[in-house]
Amino acid sequence: MSATPRSNKRALPEESMAQVVGWPPIRSYRKNNLQPKKSEAEPSGIYVKVSMDGAPYLRKIDLKVFKGYTELLKALEDMFKFKAGEYSEREGYNGSEFVPTYEDKYGDWMLVGDVPWEMFTNSCKKLRIMKGSEARGLGCVV
Repeated sequence: MSATPRSNKRALPEESMAQVVGWPPIRSYRKNNLQPKKSEAEPSGIYVKVSMDGAPYLRKIDLKVFKGYTELLKALEDMFKFKAGEYSEREGYNGSEFVPTYEDKYGDWMLVGDVPWEMFTNSCKKLRIMKGSEARGLGCVV
């Protein structure tokens, strides 16, 4: 019987030493402590997909780059080679066969320019430049 406790004493230190070897994990320690925290890193952009009816490709743009609707529309016109026309609150976009629209966080499609810029950047999920004939229900007269 005395041999059994002696063998248990020898087994315990070996097991505890096996658990200690390699602690703390150096890679995860360096990764966690040397990378900037999310609050320290610069704020990420608001990326949304942009599609145009008839175009065979999609683009992705950062809404934080733009300061307002005029800059956004100018960039979209240059990107997709179309003219948006003039926007009025009463009639929407006039003078163009294409109309810039967006899908908000509730899934509704609205005209770009209908809401204040900050509200637009917070609620926009997708941008779509659709043909004016499809945008008639959105308050656009084409």
